[in-house]
Amino acid sequence: MVIVGTADGPFGLIAVQDTIRPNAAEAIKQLRRAGIDRTVMLTGDTPEVARIVAARAGIDEFFANLSPEDKVAKVRELVARHHHVAMVGDGINDAPALAEAQVGMAMGTAGTDVALETADVALMADNLEKIAEALRLANRANLLVRQNLVLSSVIIGGLVVGALAGLLSLPVAVLAHEISEFIVIANGLRMLRA
Repeated sequence: MVIVGTADGPFGLIAVQDTIRPNAAEAIKQLRRAGIDRTVMLTGDTPEVARIVAARAGIDEFFANLSPEDKVAKVRELVARHHHVAMVGDGINDAPALAEAQVGMAMGTAGTDVALETADVALMADNLEKIAEALRLANRANLLVRQNLVLSSVIIGGLVVGALAGLLSLPVAVLAHEISEFIVIANGLRMLRA
């Protein structure tokens, strides 16, 4: 609330409220589709404002009136309760909590330098829907890394057994190994299709 008046005294009140980002509700829906089953908002705002924002955005739980230290404590509680916690923030007050979470994500263009430097991931757009996109890319990269580890192990194991059994000469084994490296690299390049 802002009191409006003159030197003679106040003559009115103006209510001011932040608006939520237009795509916040859609971003939460996309996170749910990506496999995130619980969203929590940590804010320094009053409980009344936090309740309204959480309801409009579709956020499951909120904690209000939090200082930066309170946010860190809440992140610790959430980690103890849920084990895997990602924190998204853009301000200097979010930086300690970003550092405490398993994955800290800073909103790039709106983020302060401290938040960007503290976070594990810096989203280079102010679009909340990029959070779900980053999650999808991370899951895809994780899958490709696992595929490459299995593929490399199988190929190298086969080459070692073939060389020890005398089925492969040393030059053939080395050539096959080099070709297998190209296969692994080509598999990793599939990430570019995302």
